[in-house]
Amino acid sequence: MSESLKIDFAHKQSAHCENGVVSNLMRHNGFEVSEPLVFGIGSGLLFSYLPFIKVNYAPVFTYRVMPGMIFDRFAKRVGIKVKREKFSNPATAKFRLDENLENDNPVALQVGVYQLPYFPEEYRFHFNAHNMVVYGKEGNTYLISDPVMEGVTTLTDKELEKVRFAKGAFAPKGHMYYPTAFPEELELEKAIVKGIKHTCRDMTSPVPLVGTKAMRWVAKNIRKWPKKLGTKKTNHYLGQIVRMQEEIGTGGGGFRFIYAAFLQEAGKILDNTALLELSKEMTQIGDEWRGFAVDASRIYKNRSGQTDGYNNIADQLEAIANKEEAFFKKLKRAVK
Repeated sequence: MSESLKIDFAHKQSAHCENGVVSNLMRHNGFEVSEPLVFGIGSGLLFSYLPFIKVNYAPVFTYRVMPGMIFDRFAKRVGIKVKREKFSNPATAKFRLDENLENDNPVALQVGVYQLPYFPEEYRFHFNAHNMVVYGKEGNTYLISDPVMEGVTTLTDKELEKVRFAKGAFAPKGHMYYPTAFPEELELEKAIVKGIKHTCRDMTSPVPLVGTKAMRWVAKNIRKWPKKLGTKKTNHYLGQIVRMQEEIGTGGGGFRFIYAAFLQEAGKILDNTALLELSKEMTQIGDEWRGFAVDASRIYKNRSGQTDGYNNIADQLEAIANKEEAFFKKLKRAVK
């Protein structure tokens, strides 16, 4: 490979990595699609509680769908083809990455954040589903567009190999992906409606692992954990709830704010005023998630003056669950 290779790739900061990667790759290929549109069409919004999977010695609480699903759903709904590759051999992974760069093709990578040198210390934890774009190489240094960062950055080939082959839950195994074929025009209207209906189904699902039922299950457990697990472990679990909510640059309730922005954009595209009203409602729900995160963090950092703090945040979470259940029922009716 030549000593220096830089693809003309426009970096734009986003609130969340996967949406940002997809939006930036779409723009690179001539399609102006915002981060909220990617997230909404890809049915990215969720709440899920997976007590049987442990990350950092605590259960998984997630506010979005599994990594990779947003792009796959988005691509399918707007008619794009995506190629995904995983590797057992780092040398092969490096070769395939270099090959794409030689062909003037920027590619997205799934990586672990724990060993990302440009991340602030407090954001480095064992989370293996972060996304970035590689758009060039200078000698042994790769040019990185990480959408949660303000500007572009770099990683040496050794640093990149470490994060591409991070160990643990959701190990990326060198995962690389990129779009390969596009329609002449994106059919956004149909894609938006499909995306909304899917999210409404997920959030009002009868299964206790997902949606508003999962929120109520977590609220119930927050009341039980102090007696059952002790304060130390309960606070560790609360820390996990908040960390997963804050998930690298998204901010408290951030996925709800992105979804509100999606509904605003969707309302204009579909000429549907109900969606514009629902967008405002989702912003308020996002604010409540933010309040919940602040109060929960006060407890696990031992700064809460409330003796009944655990019950209070459980009450807050149940109230949010009730609001979201009513919200997604209204949203479903709005796109019938």
